[in-house]
Amino acid sequence: MELIGIRDLKDHATKILRKVREEGAVYQVTYHGKVIARIEPVMPGKIEPIDQEDIWAKWDQLAEEIGKRWPEGVSAVDAVRDVRREL
Repeated sequence: MELIGIRDLKDHATKILRKVREEGAVYQVTYHGKVIARIEPVMPGKIEPIDQEDIWAKWDQLAEEIGKRWPEGVSAVDAVRDVRREL
């Protein structure tokens, strides 16, 4: 696994992605010497299809959880206005 800085990634993205695609190369991307990401090939069959119904069910569940904790008498507009910085 090779380390590559962000600047090198930017300058050589095409070459790097070609090596990932054709040779299966794996890179760890660094920012100021710390690893922040990894670039690796995606193998066919590794990615599961997204079930949109499942996603919407999770959003509904999240909305329900937020609703349980939301203060009474406060609208979403009021909450945003309260924390928004006036320009």
